[in-house]
Amino acid sequence: MSIHVNGVRCAGCIQKIESTLHKKDKIQEARLNFSTGRLYVTWDGKAELAGDIANDVEALGYQIAPDTPAGRDEDKESRFLLLCLGVAGFAMGNIMLLSFGLWITNIETMGFATREFLHWISAIIGIPAVIFAGRPFFRSAFGALRKRQTNMDVPISLALILATSMSLLETIKGSEHVYFDSAVMLMFFLLVGRYLDYKARRSAKSVATELLQTLTGFAVVIKCDKKEKTLIRDLKEDMEVLVSAGEKIPVDGLIIEGQSSIDTSLITGETMPRDTAKGDEVYAGTINLNAPLRIKVLKAKEDSLLSDIVRLIEKAEQGQAKYVRIADKAAKLYTPLVHSLALLTFLLWWGLLGLAWQEALMISITVLIITCPCALGLAVPVVQMLASGRLMKNHILVKSGDALERMAKIDTVIFDKTGTLTYGQPKLTSTHDEKTLQLAASLSSHSKHPLSQAITMAYGDGALLEMGDVEEHAGQGLSASYKGKQVKLGRADFCGVDAADIDSTDQVLFMTYGGNKQVVFHLADTLRLDAAETVQALKEMNMRIVMLSGDRQQTAQKIAEQLGITEVRAALSPVDKFNITEKMQEEGAHCLMVGDGLNDAPVLAAASVSMAPGSAVDMAQNATDMVYMGNETKPIIEAYKVARKTQNLVIENFVLAALYNLVAIPLAVMGYVTPMIAAIAMSGSSLLVIGNSLRVKGKL
Repeated sequence: MSIHVNGVRCAGCIQKIESTLHKKDKIQEARLNFSTGRLYVTWDGKAELAGDIANDVEALGYQIAPDTPAGRDEDKESRFLLLCLGVAGFAMGNIMLLSFGLWITNIETMGFATREFLHWISAIIGIPAVIFAGRPFFRSAFGALRKRQTNMDVPISLALILATSMSLLETIKGSEHVYFDSAVMLMFFLLVGRYLDYKARRSAKSVATELLQTLTGFAVVIKCDKKEKTLIRDLKEDMEVLVSAGEKIPVDGLIIEGQSSIDTSLITGETMPRDTAKGDEVYAGTINLNAPLRIKVLKAKEDSLLSDIVRLIEKAEQGQAKYVRIADKAAKLYTPLVHSLALLTFLLWWGLLGLAWQEALMISITVLIITCPCALGLAVPVVQMLASGRLMKNHILVKSGDALERMAKIDTVIFDKTGTLTYGQPKLTSTHDEKTLQLAASLSSHSKHPLSQAITMAYGDGALLEMGDVEEHAGQGLSASYKGKQVKLGRADFCGVDAADIDSTDQVLFMTYGGNKQVVFHLADTLRLDAAETVQALKEMNMRIVMLSGDRQQTAQKIAEQLGITEVRAALSPVDKFNITEKMQEEGAHCLMVGDGLNDAPVLAAASVSMAPGSAVDMAQNATDMVYMGNETKPIIEAYKVARKTQNLVIENFVLAALYNLVAIPLAVMGYVTPMIAAIAMSGSSLLVIGNSLRVKGKL
């Protein structure tokens, strides 16, 4: 069963739902995907158990809906946050105007009535604003406390509530100072960060969802020599389907009639098509390039290799959602300590020193204000925002909020070969005279095969010869006539050439003209210009370098030797890449995966952190944490260096926040600090953290 769960906001939500369902009898698997909100449950028993599962999820405080586009109203949360942000901004602007009047005027000359009027107007604006716009923090804090846990929203919520409550109390008492402006300003800037974080998270669509959508629509089924259109999801084993040239193959199957070239980049990541004929197996999601194929269904959509890849991706996406950010780790230590200290301060002044409970409470609230986690809350997001801005200027897009935190811990870099270390497109490497190249290009221009296109591109924009009787032979090559003589371009056996003496790891095409002239074209996928330099730089940083490729061992080994990479695994499927990476990480490695193909999507999602070039397919970009633009690989080095500096600055920010608290807390506990001074000190600590964070823009 697959249903959509609304209201999933953190790893704690995932753990709570999954653990609750796993406690039920007969539940075999319960997996919640953070990116999509999709809950996938399997059980051994009657279908009626589905109702009990839905009720259990709703009892935890979450809303469920059908797993359909209509049921996944992802804009609802965005609209809610935007509304809260608008209310907070309106309240902050108006209260700041009122406060400005208080700041620039002498309190004694203003008059009690005027001051009270401004305070009450601030209260009328501020209190409803905090109640309404503070709900994202209050809900999160309440959820954490209900699970007997804490997060950063607990002290933030408490600070908002206490600052507002104390301001109301001061307004009722007719005191000189109130703090509605501080409360709504804090709330506004925190909401800005919350909204941007939400939008960034939702902009990365689930790769699993996109992959499944590639196999929607109809397939042509052959029954009793008649063609019928059938929904792909209704295909069954042993059916026979007809796949025309240019169409995606909808199932895992066996070719029973026809021969063609298949684009297998989804499985192998390689741009070179694979020649297939009767008796060969083909896989769902691959593309039939040249000629019609009649295929017997071996595995339908749900059991296909593509579905296996989807399940791997969902498992990997779920694993990344459970990553605990350093700020939440700090909150688990910081929050109980501060709250206990405030309580002890109240008991000390009221119980032991005999101070009136109102005054003791005021000192306790001052302790909470001066220890408000503004600096702690800013320690991570400010420096990460500035670091992301720096990377953006260097054409690196950071898509995940905690990507830099994970990037700073890597000790292993895993490279895909094609399209990552190489350009991903074959180029002509042998040299030929212009007339020979013109003849070959005049024929190759009639084909969309990557090798043919490479010859056409090598010739450039020159004039082409007029060929007659041009014909493309699927999986073999091209033939035509020129000046009464036959021209062939393609495989050795197709051209009638003895290739026994050709020893090359490159791709090879042969051309014959009139049965006499024979030409050999060598083509290869070339290295990116700075790939060797990048690999060497990573080695100097004591990184373990691994290359995982779907290509042949001989081809992969040649590229690895040129780059100085000693660990090479070739002829790998997406499942193989995923399993190898999972095993490395289980053994303690922190892996950065760099890849660009559909077949890399599972391992990109499974790795500790991942990067993809801007030339990568959309689904690879969606699966990754960072995307870098351009034809060079040096952004990988830049991203790592920035991540390391970011991590160091985050630690420094926590140290600064701790030092501030070491100085400020004793003064507040002893009653030497007024609430106004506490608010100023709180703002000062935040500015100190922001100033230190700006150092991320400096030299690495």
